[in-house]
Amino acid sequence: QVQLVTSGGGLVQAGDSLRLSCAASGRTFSSPFMVWGWFRQAPGTERDFVAAIVNDGPRSLYADSVKGRFTVSLDSAKSTVYLEMNRLNPEDAAVYYCACSLLPRRLSDPNAYNNWGQGTQVTVSS
Repeated sequence: QVQLVTSGGGLVQAGDSLRLSCAASGRTFSSPFMVWGWFRQAPGTERDFVAAIVNDGPRSLYADSVKGRFTVSLDSAKSTVYLEMNRLNPEDAAVYYCACSLLPRRLSDPNAYNNWGQGTQVTVSS
């Protein structure tokens, strides 16, 4: 079991940047088969895929809506996964969650992840 603690959310203006962190505890952080995902959920909507990174590579995947603006990375020494978010706009406002799983069947499917952080609120004013 992996425990995840998410942080870094806040209130920003459109065009600003934020970096979210997801600190993990557990011996499986360094497994080459571990996949880390970022998802977001706005009120009244489903939890949507944002980005994912695979330890083995590392390889990353992004939702079209954030491609070119967001960057996911991992720091194995700190057992932490980051989501750097640039040029934020009001449509990016949501609660952001990090998740992880060994070999999820589909990286963009939240149901494929079995470990979740508590979420952090990102608010973007126009």
